Amino acid sequence: MSGENGDDTDEVLAEVGPRLRRIRKERGATLAGLSEATGISVSTLSRLESGLRRPSLELLLPIARAHEVALDELVGAQPVRDPRVRAAPICKHGRTHWPLTRQPGGLQAFKVLEPQRDEEPEPRTHEGYEWLYVLSGRLRLVLGEHDVVLSAGEAAEFDTRVPHWFGSTGEGPAEFLSLFGPQGERMHVRARPRKRGGDD
Repeated sequence: MSGENGDDTDEVLAEVGPRLRRIRKERGATLAGLSEATGISVSTLSRLESGLRRPSLELLLPIARAHEVALDELVGAQPVRDPRVRAAPICKHGRTHWPLTRQPGGLQAFKVLEPQRDEEPEPRTHEGYEWLYVLSGRLRLVLGEHDVVLSAGEAAEFDTRVPHWFGSTGEGPAEFLSLFGPQGERMHVRARPRKRGGDD
């Protein structure tokens, strides 16, 4: 992996020289004029443009200021893409999931709508760590020997290697956030025990 990253860096740096020359000529500047404006010698500027001198921040910053361009324009950095996530909802096991992340792998976030229904818990296990936060309604969580109900504003976290199940209480729909990943920042748990024969 490090070799690939090194190759990518070398490729980006190799394109800096021609870009410097193009931007300078577009502005009608000479090497001598740019040298006077930046305090960088003509020979150093020439070597930068021909690729014989490795570009550095100390050299590129004064050149960017002299040309009145962003540093990103000199190094050809990709523009920041639209950060909004517009993934389509996914219906799975009777629930509707709205993905809140778009990168594959790593930590995944979802907004989930659990419909009102009667279900028998079927705990399961798998690798990972999960965090739940209830936005509205009430969500039942069975974790190991615990059987709890989370209300709006409450959160729970757990290692998914412990037998677990979560779903409808049968009283109405619930909307919640779910963060799942092989690793995850642990959040404070606020869940009260669910009394099995009486009121919560």
